[in-house]
Amino acid sequence: MPQQAVFTLILATLIIAAAALGLSRVILHLRAVVKSLDALEGGVAVIVAKTATVPSVVSSVNASLKPVRDFAESI
Repeated sequence: MPQQAVFTLILATLIIAAAALGLSRVILHLRAVVKSLDALEGGVAVIVAKTATVPSVVSSVNASLKPVRDFAESI
C-alpha cells in the first residue's frame, strides 16, 4: 500500500474519531438539559395547580359582592 494511502486512512480515522467525540459530548449535554427541563416541568405544574382556582374564586367573590353593588347603584 502506498504511503499516501496510509496517511489518508490515518487522517480519515482521526477526523472520524474527533467527530464521534464531539457528538458524544453533545449527547451528554442534551441529557443534562433534559434533566433540567424535567425539573422545570414539575415546577410549572405546581404553578398551574396553584393558579387554576383563580377563575372559580373570582366568580364566587362577584356573587358575594352583589348586595354591595346593588346598594352602591341605589345611592
